[in-house]
Amino acid sequence: MEAGRPSRTAYSAARYRAAHQVMDGGAIFADPLAVRIVGEAPDTEEAPGRRGQRLFIAARARFAEDALATAVARGTRQVVVLGAGLDTFAYRNPYPGLEVVEVDHPDTQAWKRRRLRDEGIEVPATLTYVPVDFEKESLGDRFAARPGAFFMWLGVVPYLSREGVDETLGFVAGVDRAEVVFDYAMPTASMSAERRASLEARAARAARVGEPWRSSFMPAEVAMLLRESGFGEIEDLGPAELAARYFGRPDVPKDTPGGHLLHARKL
Repeated sequence: MEAGRPSRTAYSAARYRAAHQVMDGGAIFADPLAVRIVGEAPDTEEAPGRRGQRLFIAARARFAEDALATAVARGTRQVVVLGAGLDTFAYRNPYPGLEVVEVDHPDTQAWKRRRLRDEGIEVPATLTYVPVDFEKESLGDRFAARPGAFFMWLGVVPYLSREGVDETLGFVAGVDRAEVVFDYAMPTASMSAERRASLEARAARAARVGEPWRSSFMPAEVAMLLRESGFGEIEDLGPAELAARYFGRPDVPKDTPGGHLLHARKL
């Protein structure tokens, strides 16, 4: 993080969401504010490996908001967006009475709020901003979630230490009837040599801008961590399940290593 500037990786994810609207017509995830909040037309030149990342980020947002829709139907009245970055859900929230809390680093949050003003995007009365510098503060010191809160925690886990992951999950698990959606990466050692080289190159780029990858997990390890934290209902989609659900590709071999999307619920 650079003082006065947003997270570089959060900005990159927003650009991928914007590019999905332009290059794919928002086929997986429609976001009418994605291009506006980025503030520039997305680069439509397809570099090697970018299509897969763009579609994963689109599927990640779709998975999270589909799970949220189900939670709202069950009675959820608060969604907490952890590491909100340039996420736009709060500004197109279709659920009357659903409170949105955006939690992020103060610099990223301030930059986002300037972008919203510049674009004339209205900040709804249902939205609360909670600035947290996780290097100096804990989430529990700044914020108390409602029972039944739904946590969207996207594009964050790989950048946290294991201690940071445990602390955040502990906070979420302390909320009665909480739900959480997050994504995580499997260790590069579980990948093919070609895939491992590609991921290590991406990790090196993230490290060069001061946002190194710190955590990776095997699916069984994540499941154990969640169950020990009190989550009784877990849906974990790896590359094969994601390909079948969102991309019409039932041919991807089961247990193919890669990025995972997970939804967990305390019963």
